[in-house]
Amino acid sequence: MKNIKITLVIVLFAAIGAKAQDTSVELFSIPLSNPGQPAKLIVEQIAGSISVTAHDGKEVVVKASFGNKKAHYKDDKPKSGMKRISNSSLSISGEEKNNVVQIINEQFNRATNLDIKVPKNCSLKLKTINQGNIDVAGVNGEFEITNVNGEVTLLQVNGSASVDTVNGDIKVVFNSVTENANMAFSSLNGDLDVTFPKTLKSDVKLRTDRGEILTDFDMTVAPQKTQVETSEKSDTYKVKLEQWVRGEINGGGPEMLFKTWNGDIIIRAK
Repeated sequence: MKNIKITLVIVLFAAIGAKAQDTSVELFSIPLSNPGQPAKLIVEQIAGSISVTAHDGKEVVVKASFGNKKAHYKDDKPKSGMKRISNSSLSISGEEKNNVVQIINEQFNRATNLDIKVPKNCSLKLKTINQGNIDVAGVNGEFEITNVNGEVTLLQVNGSASVDTVNGDIKVVFNSVTENANMAFSSLNGDLDVTFPKTLKSDVKLRTDRGEILTDFDMTVAPQKTQVETSEKSDTYKVKLEQWVRGEINGGGPEMLFKTWNGDIIIRAK
């Protein structure tokens, strides 16, 4: 099998006029060892957005724009009589083995916004922490998506997903789902808005502390369970209601977990 590694270091210096513009550069493309088979893409970075879209090609194509889109307040006050020169740098590598492509971003102190094209059948493991969102469109596979301070959007995807973020909304639109696959969607501060095919069969487990639960599925909701706690030392007997809402969609099936603290849970049928 091929084991491909591409390392690219780019340093750009550009004179900026009155208005700053983003610079987008195609870095490299990585062919797959088995282009007719499903692939997997792994991207984990500190800062910046990750956008992944499906294309008809048999390789993974990586583009990037450099620099933090959220300008620091000092950037608005250039020194008197001086022109600002933009220094945009990126150190990035890509490795491929057995149809698994890993993009390694060693740019730790500046946001890097990655725009990646993948074959349609490609599982994704994506993670970013600050100053960026994660967007996926038109891909078929298993999705493991993590953000901390940003949104996650998956549109017109097929397969299964585990998606979580801390500060941001999650929006997912499935064309089809993998049979018997469990899924999970969670945020601390954000709405969960997930669309499934109307034929979905699932056991759902839902919890929001400061929001609403909404659906247009005909969901059968189970009575809340009681939890009993006893203590021999204090001779107490304590009963409390479970905080999760449990239900069945179309007779039940694999578990779908939805959890947010400050946001709504919206489960749509199409």
